[in-house]
Amino acid sequence: MFQRTHRRLTLLNSIVFIILLSLLGALVYSYTRVSLYNAADHSINEELERLPGTGEDRNHHEKARDKDFMARDSRVTILVWDENHNLLDLPRPPFFVMDNVDQYKQVKMNKLEFIHTDDATFRSKSIKEDIPLVGTVTVQAIRNVKTEEELLQRLLIVIITGCLFVAACAIGGGYFLAGRALVPIKKAWDKQQKFVSDASHELRTPLSVIQAKTDLLFRSPSATIEEKSRDISAISKESRRLTKLVSQLLLLARSDSNQVELIKQTFQLDQLLREIVEHYGEIASYQGKNISLQADGPIAINADRERIHQLVIILLDNAMKHTGDGDQVLLLVKEVGSSVELKVKDNGPGIAEHEKERIFERFYQSDQSRSDEEGLGLGLSIAKWIIEKHEGKIKVESERGKGTAFIMNFPK
Repeated sequence: MFQRTHRRLTLLNSIVFIILLSLLGALVYSYTRVSLYNAADHSINEELERLPGTGEDRNHHEKARDKDFMARDSRVTILVWDENHNLLDLPRPPFFVMDNVDQYKQVKMNKLEFIHTDDATFRSKSIKEDIPLVGTVTVQAIRNVKTEEELLQRLLIVIITGCLFVAACAIGGGYFLAGRALVPIKKAWDKQQKFVSDASHELRTPLSVIQAKTDLLFRSPSATIEEKSRDISAISKESRRLTKLVSQLLLLARSDSNQVELIKQTFQLDQLLREIVEHYGEIASYQGKNISLQADGPIAINADRERIHQLVIILLDNAMKHTGDGDQVLLLVKEVGSSVELKVKDNGPGIAEHEKERIFERFYQSDQSRSDEEGLGLGLSIAKWIIEKHEGKIKVESERGKGTAFIMNFPK
């Protein structure tokens, strides 16, 4: 699947790049062509404007022509034709050599046109003039644009060669860039496939237990609730586990698609932590553990209160799972500059160095010897999402046998 997508992306990127490059080359060529021929047309029009007007005598014409000769554009030649299309005068300037005069005749008047001969290409314009004692004649200004044409041909060759070379580079570069662009997609796809696989596995376990226990109940329809209390208790426990798992999966799925919005408000973080410690203190005491709070005075924070509550519960629950009788769990909150630091620390067995980077992965569960309780492997993933959603940061400090500390920093 990805190979075909890779090829399609390469082809699409190459086509787009080649089209843009071709348009750029065409634009450069067209602009150069128009500029060159506009200069030739301008010189032709200027020469025609120098012609003497109707009513001037021949002597004045000759004097004006001789006087302006040095100021003329020597690249423009003037031809004068009678009504029978015969050349009346020598071409001016006289050094213009033409073997076959008839091939330079222009039929259309007052229009700039190309005249192609065996030797060269010309730009030409003809106008009608009334000359005393001669009558109506056709005055034609003609300029050799062979130099411009050769320049345009060389430019066209350079553009085509450059386009072909860059197109080859574009295909190679497109293939490389398409591969790079697919890397995060492949990672996301693999991650999604693993997520679906792990979720299916996690869902299958409680469903299998529920199914098995239910089948046992059906086999003994006359049994009392007291007799089947262990099976019913197992079904209830797995149902709660399944409900929790589905709820967490739904939250993660919604977070991936940015469908979860935070409801931020300013509240006292230290007060929220006191409430949590008060509620969880009794549970910790029942398990032979102790939860304590250290807060440096009132600390206000602008955040989603419910999500921060969920975050602290996840970390406390994680700490409780990985501590034994007589262990301590400490919540510490303080202001550090323009941020608030929240720490959840326990003196449990700690986390191995190679596991620190993986504990926030979905469904990842560290060494089971650290805890007798079975988890889902989603809590810390949700905790990390909550922290990132609040533009905060989290780091883990842990050493085997010396406990673990989750340190979070939130902008105030």
